[in-house]
Amino acid sequence: MNSIPSRRMKPLSHLIKACALLPLLVLAPLHAAKPQDLPPAASPDVPDTLDLQTAIRYALDNNFSIRQAKERIREQEGLIVQVRAQALPNASIDSVYSKNADELSSDRGGAGAANTQNWQIALNVRQLLYSGGGVKAALSAQSALREAALLDLEATIHAALFEVRTRFYNVLLAREQIKVQESNVQLLGEQLQIARNRFQAGASSNFEVLRAEVAQANAQPALIRARNGYRTAIDELRQSLGYANSRPETVRKVPEFVGTLDFTPVTFELEPSLRAARENRPEIRRLARIEDARAAGVRNAQSGYYPDLSLVGGYLFRKSNFSNRFNDSLDGWTVGLQSSWAVFDGRATSGRVAQARSQLRQSQLTTAESTLSIEVQVRRALSSLQEAAELAAAATKVVAQAEEALRLANARYSAGTVTQLDVLESRNAVTESRLNQLQANYDYNVAVATMRQAIGENDPFVIHQ
Repeated sequence: MNSIPSRRMKPLSHLIKACALLPLLVLAPLHAAKPQDLPPAASPDVPDTLDLQTAIRYALDNNFSIRQAKERIREQEGLIVQVRAQALPNASIDSVYSKNADELSSDRGGAGAANTQNWQIALNVRQLLYSGGGVKAALSAQSALREAALLDLEATIHAALFEVRTRFYNVLLAREQIKVQESNVQLLGEQLQIARNRFQAGASSNFEVLRAEVAQANAQPALIRARNGYRTAIDELRQSLGYANSRPETVRKVPEFVGTLDFTPVTFELEPSLRAARENRPEIRRLARIEDARAAGVRNAQSGYYPDLSLVGGYLFRKSNFSNRFNDSLDGWTVGLQSSWAVFDGRATSGRVAQARSQLRQSQLTTAESTLSIEVQVRRALSSLQEAAELAAAATKVVAQAEEALRLANARYSAGTVTQLDVLESRNAVTESRLNQLQANYDYNVAVATMRQAIGENDPFVIHQ
């Protein structure tokens, strides 16, 4: 169905120059858009005071896991553009030039003029008309995978912000543990001074002074470990925030952390929580989109059973075969239809269809398995929350009781009715009960955050993504 090029002579120097410049025009934007090998920009400064809400918002912009998930969405969008290109017209300019020896180009047994030069420039356009539904299925698959990438970003945000929240709680816990240990060391120092005063007054022996000195010395390692735990907790929080600013004036900067580990009871019910998890967890919704993509993959594989049909056309410039002059040319247009049908491909299409169906079944099984796993997570999170609530409530009562016992022990020691050992034991009980209360409140706050993540609830400080 191709037409015969018209036999018309005209100069082509302007066309050849344009074709020579075409690669430069096409490649120039690519070179201009090429990213430079520059170091990544430093993270913005952390404010002088840092509360949990500010930390959450900072992590949304700077956490590396979240930023990588955003890049995966851009990657998926590029794949969609690549697949969509199959359904759009494709145009190309093809050219060729050759020069032959006179012995290969002579006419009439070498008696005629030798045609030693040949060139051709063709603009070719191709538009796919029918592909058995393969392109449409491929586009559906890529669109579903893009939605899956968006849900992957949502899941990544949930996980990253949960980590930020728990590590912020770690900082608060370590800070309060330092306060408890410092208070313990201070009070043991006061107890030591009392023992020395009593010894100097002749009311006690040197043994009580020695025992008080040992008790104060034994409290120092716990304080040292608490301070190191605080530094470690801050560094872990830096990592979760994505804080990568290493300027000399900021490398040692530690903000003032604002917040407390309070015990505020929250109630969750099992059945509504399970229902919320099945509806809201981005992991389950992501797997559902992957199932859609796998189903489209089956249709794409089945398109191999059908023929494809394309509309082809173009415009051809070539050197005349009847002249040896470089500028003598013929030009004309061509148009036609092109089709291909693999009548027998050695069952390759059947194999691709079988693979696609298996991938679909695997994705369905993965969805069912993940749904069950998430339901178990919800049950475990709810059980841990109940345990943490009971421990936090009990710890509050124990602190009050231990402080009252210490007050009575100090009063009786001053009256001489109890020994110094009784006072030291009461002091240790107060320190232990305060540390237990801090740990119980920390565990409860983490359990609440874990429960919210398990049911797919957004962080309270984040607008719905």
